Amino acid sequence: MSTSSLPSPAAAQAAAQAAAEDQRKMHVVVVGHVDHGKSTFVGRLLNDTDSLPNGKIEQVRKNCAAEGMEFEYAFLLDALIEEQEQNITIDTTRIFFRTTQRAYAIIDAPGHKEFLKNMVTGAASASAALLLIDAKEGVMDQSRRHAFLLSLLGVKQLVVLVNKMDLVQHSQETYEKIRTEYTAFLKSLGLNAVHFIPIAAKHGENIVNRSAKMAWWTGPTVTEALDTFKHEDDLTGLPLRLPVSDIYRFDHRRIVAGRVEAGAIRPGDDLIFQPGGRRSTVRTFEDWPGPESRSVVGTGGSASVTLSEQIFVERGQVASHPSNQPRVGREFRARIFWLGKEPLVPKKTYKLRLLTQNVEAVIARIEKITDASTLESIQADSVPRDSICEVVVRTTHPVAFDLHHECAITGRFALEEAGRIHGGGIILDARKEQSAREGKVTAAERGARSGHAPAVLWFTGLSGSGKSTIAELVERRLFDAGRQVFRVDGDDLRTALNRDLGFSAADRAESVRRASAVAGLFANAGHISLVTLIAPLAADRAKARAALSNHAFIEVFVDAPLDVCEQRDVKGLYAKARRGEIAEFTGISSPYEAPESPEVHIRTDKLTTDQAVDLVLDALDKVLRSKAEDWEV
Repeated sequence: MSTSSLPSPAAAQAAAQAAAEDQRKMHVVVVGHVDHGKSTFVGRLLNDTDSLPNGKIEQVRKNCAAEGMEFEYAFLLDALIEEQEQNITIDTTRIFFRTTQRAYAIIDAPGHKEFLKNMVTGAASASAALLLIDAKEGVMDQSRRHAFLLSLLGVKQLVVLVNKMDLVQHSQETYEKIRTEYTAFLKSLGLNAVHFIPIAAKHGENIVNRSAKMAWWTGPTVTEALDTFKHEDDLTGLPLRLPVSDIYRFDHRRIVAGRVEAGAIRPGDDLIFQPGGRRSTVRTFEDWPGPESRSVVGTGGSASVTLSEQIFVERGQVASHPSNQPRVGREFRARIFWLGKEPLVPKKTYKLRLLTQNVEAVIARIEKITDASTLESIQADSVPRDSICEVVVRTTHPVAFDLHHECAITGRFALEEAGRIHGGGIILDARKEQSAREGKVTAAERGARSGHAPAVLWFTGLSGSGKSTIAELVERRLFDAGRQVFRVDGDDLRTALNRDLGFSAADRAESVRRASAVAGLFANAGHISLVTLIAPLAADRAKARAALSNHAFIEVFVDAPLDVCEQRDVKGLYAKARRGEIAEFTGISSPYEAPESPEVHIRTDKLTTDQAVDLVLDALDKVLRSKAEDWEV
């Protein structure tokens, strides 16, 4: 909790108006390899669209003359002396300009390899991107890294600017070569450039005005291409996401404050705060010294609200409408661009920042590593610098999040170590969605205590094929090995839970449904469930598999010819069925639909019992090994 003064009504109104105007601007990120002319391009763009402050260019020309330097348009952006000395752009800068169609905010992202980490922030709110490639140098490693990062950040509207065409005599052949090479690379990332535009930024060619020296180019200028982009960074139409940044206390009021990252909020709205799940209703919007008259706060606006009930709310929680909440959990699969000097290491603790949430996290598992320059897969136990990886992230406490394709701003995070950001990532999917109720025993905790993941082994086959015999021995072997295991036998169910069922198609389907429900209960408790049930119809078994989709499911087809099954029939059931004494007997008067692609197929007329048991245990061990890291705490 913190107590601080709220801004004056005039200041708040001005801030809200500025935020609204900024939101209407289209945000475009500009990236490119160092020395490919990015700063020169942006400076020329500002000049040629008459977007510079009065006297700015004259002042820069005067400063250059005083220093004995030749004027360059790049100096319009280089506000720091250090940047001019190094001739590289260090920080991320937001620059505003306007075409005849609309206003823009350019995010000038650093291009040098050492400053890629700033690009994670620089490109975060961009609807579109301009990527520069030097026509003389061609496609560089940095050009590939930038494209990869743009794909991670979900920027889909991309224009590639082939710059410095004056250095290659405005050659169409050179332009076409770069376009062909880079198009193929972008395709491998799932990206597609809307345009490749040949430009000479230093001379202002094809930026606002067309180049007479490139008469062969019939496509748009840069500003014409920008004006065709869609405004995708307005998130007002999305579900409400209001991360809590602070709690203020004034007299009898307790004010919850934050920035609306998506959607809109109004007085009277029902809210739920995640993680935690506490609910209340917006009573008023607040400003100093009293209630504010605004009826709605949209995306990008700051909201300070009082609630009808004084529930416990803290920084980091995310307010939403109950009908459309963010996901809540401790695990998710993510794609990360790693920029740290030291490799990204599994099981090492990092600080994860997502909106105003700040929690400790570990990389539970690395699924894939890709070199950002070559797109080649890397085999390694850790993620080296300037690499992209797909990983499972596990946090120490539940966090509220969205998948990146659902809401980019709440599906993006940063990893920090020792106070420095070393990587940025996007959330691809939730690993295990968990309830935020306090005290609930989670599946991960059960798995950790059992020492293994749960699973369901479904043994199907004709009566007499050997299902129960094999399942009993599998159960014994697992039990002796210290595994939590329980067998759900069809005969046992028939005398208890299913005693009200006959052998009609509807009753058989219900029998399968009940068996799968019982198996699911044991699996939810962390057990390996062994189901031995004829379940003759493929459709019923498919429903059981779907109902148990939260667990590893192994279908074991215990297969034996009908005559072999009849020879093994100590109860004489087949003989009775052939005499007509048992109606709808599977294999005689009722069909059995053999599985087409079971995980395990056992021919009990050709294998010994021990061989059959080994096949089942081998299949189970593979599943449990693949799940092992998921159940470590």
